[in-house]
Amino acid sequence: MAVERSEVARRVREALAGVVNPRTQRDVVSGEQVQALEVDDEGKVGFQFLLRAEDPGTLVRETRAAVEAVEGVSKVKINVQLPTAPQAQGQRGGGLKPGSVPAPTPDPQLVRGIEHIVAVSSGKGGVGKSTVAANLAAALALGGRRIGLLDADVYGPDIPLMFGEKRRPRVTGERGSERIVPLDAHGVRLMSLGFLLEEEQPAIMRGPLVSGILKQFLEQVDWGELDYLIVDLPPGTGDAQLSLVQTVELDGAVLVTTPQEVSTGDVRRAVRMFERVNATVLGIVENMSGFHCPHCGESIDIFGRGGGRRMAEEMHLPFLGEVPLDVRVREAGDTGTPTAIGAPDSPAGRAFIEIAERVATTVGSQLSPA
Repeated sequence: MAVERSEVARRVREALAGVVNPRTQRDVVSGEQVQALEVDDEGKVGFQFLLRAEDPGTLVRETRAAVEAVEGVSKVKINVQLPTAPQAQGQRGGGLKPGSVPAPTPDPQLVRGIEHIVAVSSGKGGVGKSTVAANLAAALALGGRRIGLLDADVYGPDIPLMFGEKRRPRVTGERGSERIVPLDAHGVRLMSLGFLLEEEQPAIMRGPLVSGILKQFLEQVDWGELDYLIVDLPPGTGDAQLSLVQTVELDGAVLVTTPQEVSTGDVRRAVRMFERVNATVLGIVENMSGFHCPHCGESIDIFGRGGGRRMAEEMHLPFLGEVPLDVRVREAGDTGTPTAIGAPDSPAGRAFIEIAERVATTVGSQLSPA
């Protein structure tokens, strides 16, 4: 039986009153961090959340979880407000505190035909982020879903190679309203700057241009109707990440790491960045997690083992799975057939397929009524 809106609102306020900021020892309602609370007849809850620079990065996630657990709530939208730095004497204009970012203002009309948007990111390069993104998209497409893959790593656009595509996309429409038609490979619709550059041509551009290209690929590409758009972000916590969360509403981000501390440490910072901009972290993938020698049968932990799982547990995030080192993954990336399609019964292929299903389940459960 449907719950009355007023009753849902009352329960939401009670749940919010139970979330205590450990810095102030006050709940987020009495501490005036929750503002402009609204509940509609469909159980959708929205409010502003004032996140101060000294607050723990997990506070927004804890607040969201408390509201999502309320009976009758179908979806939660939180607009995180980050305080601006006070204007210095004699200084013209305001500014942001070092380390803070503008509050996200995504445009839901920008990608109207896309049901879910999932980012794949990492704290550092060389961890196999694009390999995970390519296989996540391919594995989701295997289940009959309509999938798009946007290669937002403009400095290292590897998706064309991983899908074996070198064609240039077509442009349709009248002058002034042109649309780029994505390429299709292995059941996945693809767009990458790599399709528009000559081979070995570098992308030499500053941050604002990166943001502009990302928005153009979201707005001017004819993606059509998609169940999922996977966005392969560049490493780090820079312009592409911030532009994405400020342009569209993400369903969440998948963070990729290798087991060793030098990688997990950087991914921790990436997790905090996504929390700061009110983007859900769907979970952690540990890539290159051990190597099984086909000759002697011995397992060798070249990069260590379990670092991603430990990090997920310590940060109270879902652990989506581990992908072993496998020569077939390298071969698949070089020959243009993702492992999830070319070698689905291999250990790495099975891992990618299981991770994709866990991501789909997590996204689905986030949107289901409590």
